[in-house]
Amino acid sequence: MNKKEILQALKDKISAKILVFENLIAETRASSNDTKSSMGDKYETGREMLQQEINNVQRQLNETLNQQDFLKKINTETCDKVQNGALVKLKNGFFYISVSAGEIVVENMKIMTISSESPLSKAMFGKKIAEIFVINNVTQIIEEIS
Repeated sequence: MNKKEILQALKDKISAKILVFENLIAETRASSNDTKSSMGDKYETGREMLQQEINNVQRQLNETLNQQDFLKKINTETCDKVQNGALVKLKNGFFYISVSAGEIVVENMKIMTISSESPLSKAMFGKKIAEIFVINNVTQIIEEIS
């Protein structure tokens, strides 16, 4: 499996997510401007709620931008141990150690993207092929690393 394709698919997913957040912020700001009125406190409360929504989406956007920056540092070379950028095969599927962005499909193969800060990543970090680790009282064996 080509790790460059996996990384590109992940970058595309993150870029799409960034666009959604940016559009949502722009739309929410536009609707906030529409609520300006001399009608009193009711509209002030509505604008405050919209501002809180903008702040929430802005925080999510910042986290996604950080993920995008992190992906720029990922190496697509073959790995001999579990580390950032490693594609790991366990009995229950493929896991790409990078950022937590859910499932992606590359070459008709489902790959779960997980953060290096996730408990699963931490449990197998530094391990090599055929090494065993335990997570949630379940014993796992690393079948492949690329």
